[in-house]
Amino acid sequence: MARIVLKIDVDTLRGTREGVPNLARIFDRYKARATFLFALGPDHTGWALRRVFRPGFLKKVSRTSVVEHYGVKQLMYGVLLPGPDIGVKAAADMRAIHEAGFECGIHTWDHVYWQDNVRNRDGEWTAREMRKSYERFTQIFGAPPVTHGAAGWQMNDAAFRQIDAWGMHYASDGRGHSPYLPVVDGHTLNHVQMPTTLPTLDEVLGVDGIDVNTVAAWMLKLTEHNPHDQVFTLHAELEGQKLAPVFEQLLAGWRAQGHTFATMGDYHAALDRESLPSYPVAWGEIEGRSGQLIIQPD
Repeated sequence: MARIVLKIDVDTLRGTREGVPNLARIFDRYKARATFLFALGPDHTGWALRRVFRPGFLKKVSRTSVVEHYGVKQLMYGVLLPGPDIGVKAAADMRAIHEAGFECGIHTWDHVYWQDNVRNRDGEWTAREMRKSYERFTQIFGAPPVTHGAAGWQMNDAAFRQIDAWGMHYASDGRGHSPYLPVVDGHTLNHVQMPTTLPTLDEVLGVDGIDVNTVAAWMLKLTEHNPHDQVFTLHAELEGQKLAPVFEQLLAGWRAQGHTFATMGDYHAALDRESLPSYPVAWGEIEGRSGQLIIQPD
């Protein structure tokens, strides 16, 4: 059938230490290849509570049981507790997943800070934040990162250009339907964007009566007779912990449908770059997620 590209966003210290190894064990059982994208600086998860007035945020929180998934202590980082430095405290955990054969890349330096600010910041701010994550990644892994996947699917023009400046060949920074070359200010960039194509579990849970007992079957209908490759984004804090049984149902279902599992690098290697379309960077809304994010125009 088709490839399911498994892209894991790792946002927090707890996700790095607990969710990532849990997912690695699951992937081993299903012989699944996957890409882990790490937040490399301070964990300021608690700052996300400032989004309480953003349209759709409270609705999403009520649907996805944020406290249950993240834990009270996690939600206090940056509010009542100092934000721990993930790249310092969990460097060994990150190296272990790379040594186990999984592709690793950059998610962000400070997840909440990036997600809440990058759209309206200038090139200097953007370069500084991205440089910190690049240097920390290289320090931890002993080699530069090969790919990038933006926190919250939030970027700006300077961030897209920085991916080119780093010499990365591929990234997954937005939502869409197929791989493409991004266009910024009328200039087509060199790297390929491979957007997330499937909805995430937290976008679907709680909508139209869908719950943990039915969400896997709902998701599998999207891929049952679909011959196209898909990029699925999951989170170490969700599918790597409370939603792990649901995610295993997904993996089993995809395998039964005949799909194979791939890293972002595997997917890129199979693309014919010369045939890829170009699309301008755009913003839009995704059902089940609050605020706007990077999208691929239809």
